[in-house]
Parts: sequence; structure tokens; C-alpha cells
Amino acid sequence: MVTDLVNAVRSELVRTRRKGLILGWLGLTVLAAILINIVMFQVVKSGGAVPANGPGVNFPSAADLARPEGLVAGLGAAASMFGVITLSFWALVTATDYQTGLIRLLVSAQPRRWLLLTSKILALALWTAVVTTVAVLTNLVVAPAVAGGSGIDVSAWRENVPATLAEGWLNLFCALVVWGVFGLAVAVVARSSAVAISVGVGYVLVVESVIRAAAESVGDRLPGSTLSALAQGGDMTLGYGSALALGAAYTLVSIGIAQAVFHRRDITD
Repeated sequence: MVTDLVNAVRSELVRTRRKGLILGWLGLTVLAAILINIVMFQVVKSGGAVPANGPGVNFPSAADLARPEGLVAGLGAAASMFGVITLSFWALVTATDYQTGLIRLLVSAQPRRWLLLTSKILALALWTAVVTTVAVLTNLVVAPAVAGGSGIDVSAWRENVPATLAEGWLNLFCALVVWGVFGLAVAVVARSSAVAISVGVGYVLVVESVIRAAAESVGDRLPGSTLSALAQGGDMTLGYGSALALGAAYTLVSIGIAQAVFHRRDITD
């Protein structure tokens, strides 16, 4: 069984190793990492109050940026932006199998459908690890360059850099995997990448903001807020342990839905 799973993951990695797809995913991630650092430090440089968190963005304060963890603050600040990008590419890869009819051949060759979906999740998680690494490296290059003109004392950034980068990588990776699983689950149900991407973007930009305004007591437990807290290593309203537990719960529920639908659906329709 382990050998079959490894072979299936290798197959998925080969099929998803499309230059346009991977370069697009990496390019958008790099762009988001650059933009959030520029905007984040420009806001602090202006000397005004930290603006209210907007859709997909959580701005840190000057004090937060001056801490050792400020080196990777951009990763948590734009966690939802990175998340929507990841959701989109997981959904695109998943829905393409339906749209091209490849899913029929895959199911015929490997009737154990749980193995097919599990291998896809693992393969996309590996690509997500690569994307997370690129985001961290981009942040490592851009943040010090932009921080120089902000007037913030970032000397604390030199303290235990490897540990700070490793923690930032792990937190962002965990959050992105959950976002990706969301995209995969919606794509399996809808069999459309367009629907999955629309749901993801619409949720981040509209739905969660409306729910938070109407029911503030549950707003910090919603997926977007939970995953932002997870990427930041916890925040003022949701601790890291709680964010990690909720993220794991969201992941298990999404995978359960995807597996149930994929197992029961008539692939020949």
C-alpha cells in the first residue's frame, strides 16, 4: 500500500510539473510578498495609526515589526492573499482532471479512489512547501531592504535568524495547506476551478467580513481569521494552539467531504 501511494504521488508530481502552472503560482506568491512588505512599511513610515485589517491583510504595528519576529511579519500579514493564490492553484489542478476527462482514465487504472485523492493532496502539499520556501526567501530579501527607510529599529531581526525563518516557514506552510485543501474540496464538489476560485475570493473579500460584522463573537474562529492567526503564530484574539487545532479540524472536514463526494460520484457522467 505504501509503495502504491508513493508511486501515485510521483505520478501526480509529474503531471503537475507544468512550467506555466508552477511559474504562475510562484510568480504571484513573490509579487504578493514584495507588495505586502512595501505597503506594510510605508504605512508605518507615515506615522499614522495602524489601519484596520482589510480583506486578506492584517497589518502589524511598529512594535511588532521591531521584534525579532518582525523579519517574517509580512508572511502573516498577507496570509490570506497567499492562501487565495494557493487555493486557486490547488483548485485548478484538481478541476483540470474533470474538465479534460483524465479522471476517467485515472479511475480505470486505479479503482481505489481514496488513493488517487490522497496522492493528489500529498503532491500538492509538496508543491506548497516549495512555494512557501520561495515566499520566505523573498520576504528575507525584501523586508530588510524596505525596512531601512521606515525609521524602525530592526536590529532585533539579527537575533536567532534561522529559528525565526523556520517558524515563519512552518506557520505559513500549515496555513497554506489548509487553504489548498479548501480549494481542492470545492473543485471536487463543483468540478470547476472557476467556481472554486470564485468561492475562495468571494469568501475572503465579502462573506467573512460580513459575518464578522454581524457576529463578532464567532469572527475569530472563521477560516480566514483562523488561518491568518496560524500564519502569524497566534494573535491577540486566537492563540497559536487554538489556531492550529481549528486549522486541523477545517482540513479534516474538507478532506472528508472531498473523499466522500469523490468516492460516491459516477465518474462516467
